[in-house]
Amino acid sequence: MNNTTEQLNCTKYDDFKYMMYSTVFSIVFVIGLLTNMVAMYIFSCSLKLRNETTTYMMNLVVSDLLFVLTLPLRIFYFINGDWPFGGMLCKLSASLFYTNMYGSILFLTCISVDRFLAIVYPFQSRMVRTGRNAKIVCCAVWVLVLAGSLPSGFLLETTFRRDNRTYCFENFSSKQWRSHLSKVVVFIETVGFLIPLLLNVFCSAMVLQTLRRPRTLNRGGHMNKAKILRMIVVHLLIFCFCFIPYNVNLVFYAMVRTKALKGCFAETVVRTIYPIALCIAVSNCCFDPIVYYFTSETIQNSIKRKSQSGSLYDVKSSSALLSLRTIKSKMFHSESTV
Repeated sequence: MNNTTEQLNCTKYDDFKYMMYSTVFSIVFVIGLLTNMVAMYIFSCSLKLRNETTTYMMNLVVSDLLFVLTLPLRIFYFINGDWPFGGMLCKLSASLFYTNMYGSILFLTCISVDRFLAIVYPFQSRMVRTGRNAKIVCCAVWVLVLAGSLPSGFLLETTFRRDNRTYCFENFSSKQWRSHLSKVVVFIETVGFLIPLLLNVFCSAMVLQTLRRPRTLNRGGHMNKAKILRMIVVHLLIFCFCFIPYNVNLVFYAMVRTKALKGCFAETVVRTIYPIALCIAVSNCCFDPIVYYFTSETIQNSIKRKSQSGSLYDVKSSSALLSLRTIKSKMFHSESTV
């Protein structure tokens, strides 16, 4: 993302990014599409009991699927080095990327806050933790995410033609970064990353502190400390692994592009880290289904019922086949003795 007329004659070392993007995005497309389609099937068809957590998860699945379905366009672009699909699809794919990333962050935060209320304030939060309120929160998240992502995609000229090639969501000038993109970065980094990160850490710490009290486990009855601890660890690991590298590097990237951070060394480091961090961030589509499984006991029970019913079917089939063979052998034995 550079303009040749505004370079400081710094040599770029990010030519490897297109091969990396095409490879990682292809893997994410296959795994993300399959796992999220399975998750959508479970939520829509198999899951009989739904609560506030599953409401947040269903919205997270929708966000992931919308993004995954645009990946073939990006993969084609990264392999061929040219965007032939027009400006509108470029704007849409760019907008859905940020919608997915910050939608995932906010919906994961909603799950964390919901768990915090359920464990730390189980009785006081009954009036708050309702299906209606969960739907209202989801609508607010979508409005917030779209308000931050759509301007970046649709208000800017996202396609740029040079050397007989059309670039999509690249090569923004320093003037564009200073006038518009830097403000967008400040907004999404504050509302879409920093505040959710603090909320996730705070809620997880409070839940762990509450679980240290023996009466908490007795009060819950069914509450399993090891299971909740595993849930929190998985949640935080995925959140930190997928989103911290990209969002931290994005701040420095914006500083380099607006010339607030100068020097070829800084630019080289930031440009080298950016593709790697971006690929890690995109992989959240593959990790979100893991959150679904560890966070929702109803999903675990649904999967276990499916596997148990399949095993029961196999046992019944085997028994029926054995009985049939026994009958045939007896009939053959009777005929042979006549």
